[in-house]
Parts: sequence; C-alpha cells; structure tokens
Amino acid sequence: MKKIGILGGVGWASTLDYYRAICEGAGGFFADRGAGSPLPVPPITIESVVQAQTRSLRGRPGDEASWAAFDAVFREAMLTLERAGCDFALIASNTPHARLHAIKEGVVMPVLSIFDATAEATAATGAARALVLGTTVTMQARNYANVLAAHGVTANDTLPQNEIAEMQMMIDEDFYGGASATAQDRLLRFCTKHAQPGTAILLACTELPLAFPDHIDDVSFEAGGFLFVNPSAAHVAAALDLALAEEKAG
Repeated sequence: MKKIGILGGVGWASTLDYYRAICEGAGGFFADRGAGSPLPVPPITIESVVQAQTRSLRGRPGDEASWAAFDAVFREAMLTLERAGCDFALIASNTPHARLHAIKEGVVMPVLSIFDATAEATAATGAARALVLGTTVTMQARNYANVLAAHGVTANDTLPQNEIAEMQMMIDEDFYGGASATAQDRLLRFCTKHAQPGTAILLACTELPLAFPDHIDDVSFEAGGFLFVNPSAAHVAAALDLALAEEKAG
C-alpha cells in the first residue's frame, strides 16, 4: 500500500470525514477479500493547517501576487507531508485547489486533484450541465468549469456576487464543524433557485456533503429532487485507487 498524505484543517470536520472514508473504504476492500480483523488500511499522515489563518490570507481574483502568502502556507504543508514519506497527497478541501498550480511548485510527490476526480464522476452521471456550489473562491474561479468542459460537461455561468455571498454565508453559519439541523433545507432552497432540470449539482465545498449523511460516501446521488455529485467521495475513491493499486492488480 502507498502512504497517503492528507492536507487538512480547512475545515476540520471534512478532514475527519476524509480520514474515516479512506479507512472504511480500504477496510471494505480487504474484508471483501477475506482479510481478518484488524483490517489493513494505508499508512496516513495528516498535516492540518489553521483555517482562521488561511482564510485571512486569501488573495484577490486575477491578482496572482496577492495569493503568495496563502500559497506558501499550503506549499509548506505539502512539503511536510513529502518529508514524512508520503507517496502522494490530497487536499481535503476544494478552495485551495484554485491555487494548486502554485501550491505544487517545488513539491515532487503527486498531488491528486479534486477537480479531475469530480469531473470524471460528473461525466459518468450522464449530465450535460453542472452547477458548482462552494466557497467564494471556488464559485468565482473557473477551474471547475474548465476541467468539466474537457469531460463534455458545461458548468454554470458565474453567479451574481450576492448569490455567491449567500452561499459563503451558508457555509460559515450552517457547515462549520459539521452540518446544522437546518443545513440541508437551506441548501435545497438554494438549489431550487439556481439548478435547471438535468443539472448535476456539485457539492464543491467539502463540508456541503455533510448535509446528506445517508449519502456521505456516494460519489453521486439523488436527494430532494436533485442530482448531486460529491467531490469529496470522488476524491477519496481516487486516493484509494492509487493507494491500493498493487493490491488490486494482484
């Protein structure tokens, strides 16, 4: 098995869920092959950054230099995972992926992109359109749109700033440390306002899938009359494929 590095802390609830999903997924793989308890799971190192710090260091759209301090925090965390002997890493958060091109500078180990895993999962649903929901950074950037387009899926145009601000407020109020009792209803109301029929809705903030505990490990699922794609689950599945590649080949 390959050693996995998880860059977490943005936020801690989704980092916890990534760790759980990787361990349970690996355990299920080996249980299906007759392994006994304790079931093997890949070695994992977690490097957790400080969310309050990284939020304050966010730069401005289109101003590459303004992101230098933000990039440096994540790059150093990646290098820490590399020095810990990780064979590859993943960031348990969507937002920093908008800066992945800069964060990876000087990092030798592979870093699995949540964009790639999600685009493949979205295309697999057969949906021709996608609505990307996430933090202000994710919804303002066109990273998801560009990768989805390469897989034949058209992402929504950038929503008005007041709607993006509403989604960020929802994340801050209903999804910090998990999902509140009202999180799912609030999220579904937002989807009703913006999702066209036949659209796959990307829960592109790693806290958003926590609103659907019955589907937390489903890469895609239906709820409230909508088709959702869970980027976190797609990302974990890609990590397990890489970590267990030799075992699967055998």
